[in-house]
Amino acid sequence: MIVVTNRIKVTKGMGAAMAPRFTAPGPLDSSKGIIKVEVLLTQNLEEYDELNVNMYWESQDDFMAWRNSDAFKASHKRPEPDSAEAKKASPILGSEMITYEVATTREISQ
Repeated sequence: MIVVTNRIKVTKGMGAAMAPRFTAPGPLDSSKGIIKVEVLLTQNLEEYDELNVNMYWESQDDFMAWRNSDAFKASHKRPEPDSAEAKKASPILGSEMITYEVATTREISQ
């Protein structure tokens, strides 16, 4: 299993509003190998908000198939240059993608 984290810096005050977009139903739901998606909102940052979107996949190949799919490209498409959407300032300040291999886990039940 792998975890792919998209660490996204957004305009201060926008993190909580944007978080549900990453867990809303969509094409990712039917992708082979997706296990779950979770969104973490970093606490105590002063200059910007930070979302860590963690996607759990059965394999790197499954993730790459999603990353190369038409559905991925459509969901990340930029607005047309002359559209009203393009004229709005994006709250996204930057992002970084990090991939982890899950080396070990332990479930704790209470």
